[in-house]
Amino acid sequence: MLRPLWLLALPALIGLGWWLHRRAGGLGDWQRATDPALLRAMAALGRVDSSASRVPLMAMLATVGLTVLSLTGPAIERRDTLSFRNLDGVLYIVDASASVTEDARWPQMLTMGRFGLAALGTRPGGLIVFAGDAYVATDMTLDHLQLGQTLSLIDADTVPDDGSRPERALALAVELLDNAEVISGDVILLGDGAGLGPASLQAASAIAARGARLSLVSLDPPGPVFDTHAAAGAGRVFTLNQTDALAEWLAEDARMRLMAQDYPLLFWQDMGRYLLLLALLPLLLLFRRQAT
Repeated sequence: MLRPLWLLALPALIGLGWWLHRRAGGLGDWQRATDPALLRAMAALGRVDSSASRVPLMAMLATVGLTVLSLTGPAIERRDTLSFRNLDGVLYIVDASASVTEDARWPQMLTMGRFGLAALGTRPGGLIVFAGDAYVATDMTLDHLQLGQTLSLIDADTVPDDGSRPERALALAVELLDNAEVISGDVILLGDGAGLGPASLQAASAIAARGARLSLVSLDPPGPVFDTHAAAGAGRVFTLNQTDALAEWLAEDARMRLMAQDYPLLFWQDMGRYLLLLALLPLLLLFRRQAT
């Protein structure tokens, strides 16, 4: 039962039914308000009818009882339900060095990242932070709310290593996409361009070679190095005033590649609605015509 606490209503229903049954028996309150000798005399003269039907009471109790049982959520277990996951993911790479996180435009960059997260839909997302080294902050997940909260907490103290090594973050991105079995997707690098060079350009080509796209969000006006990396990664360059463009890029160009999971799901099917249909049967007895 999915909601077993509703069973606590059954003892109260049984007690109420017993009380109503006792009150409905015989003449009800007339037996207490009338002299017993007078009632016996009237019964002898045929003036007392004690054959009141208890069918309406039993029908009402049956209807309420079946309704309570349906609210408990009786369910059956099913293991033949297929589960699918999206093979297209989005991975954020954020430069957490002091030159970025202590810049006055850093909050604007975070806002842009959160807008991009809101456009993911069913695509899983992940987060990598880097400075002098790169670390996985959040593995690939469908919990976009938690991912956005983690993104908001990034500051200059997040990565203890000084410097800016984007090539390590990009290499880690390839590894993370491989481990998550993501066959296509987007990698979004947010930073000021520090550290971009031949090593990061090679990593950008590796991302494009495995079917993903590398796009860059520039804290400062983008230079040629941004365009070079975007071209190598089959992506594009965004500035901080292109928040809507980034969201549209992630939403409109999303590739829905679904694959059946290789493990079964434990699925419970609520059968309470069918008990409600059974509750209609005794309810019909309350509308039957009385014989005259």
